Amino acid sequence: MNFDDFNFLIVLPAFVAGLLVLATHIPLGAQVLRRGIVFIDLAIAQIAALGVIVASALDFDPHGWTIQVAAGVAAVLGALLLTWTERRWPDVQEAQIGVLFVLAATAGLLLLAHNPHGGEHLQDLLAGQILWVSYDQLIMPALGAVLILALLALFRNRLGRLGFYLVFALAVTASVQLVGVYLVFASLIVPSLAVRHYRDARKLPVAYLVGVGGYAAGLVLSTVLDLPSGALIVWCLALLAMLVYALGPNRSALS
Repeated sequence: MNFDDFNFLIVLPAFVAGLLVLATHIPLGAQVLRRGIVFIDLAIAQIAALGVIVASALDFDPHGWTIQVAAGVAAVLGALLLTWTERRWPDVQEAQIGVLFVLAATAGLLLLAHNPHGGEHLQDLLAGQILWVSYDQLIMPALGAVLILALLALFRNRLGRLGFYLVFALAVTASVQLVGVYLVFASLIVPSLAVRHYRDARKLPVAYLVGVGGYAAGLVLSTVLDLPSGALIVWCLALLAMLVYALGPNRSALS
């Protein structure tokens, strides 16, 4: 396919999925950077993915609500565990998050070791299949996004440790099956990194522009060039973020 033949309606459901992910992940990503727990998103996303793998191993309907429940339960349990570890050993919380990520990732590998389609299933969970998302799959994530945004608006910076981890788990549960682990991490961290030296009033709007631009460019290019959508979106997000950061204010201008 070339640019002349491209029809945006082809990728519109995937683009809407990206907007839903960005709606919740960008404000949460800003809090992740502020709290200094950058790898929590990878850990929780990987735990949610492990929940999906366990549910699949138990022959749950791959398109049913039970898979969502399994991912949600796994993510909430991970959030509760991280809440406990941060309270017990706060000085090494980032290291504990990394260990939990590795354990969840390797547990998934072990569970899929004898599955003839295990490699394909694992790739779908990591890189996602955003280009094949249908509108029907967006109903529950849309409701979840509204709930999460309402909680963030209501409590703002008063969620506390447990509240933040639980809201985070809810957001990741809704997104990891839509876009995959890699895009969950990129959507959370990359736009917020791009605007970290911007004035507070401009951070969220510019971060959303980075996210929307990255998803749009990645989806269009992946369709035209016949390349994996999730991976290309990650690169488009990163390149656009670097450009926005380079053109933004520097530290001396803000001091």
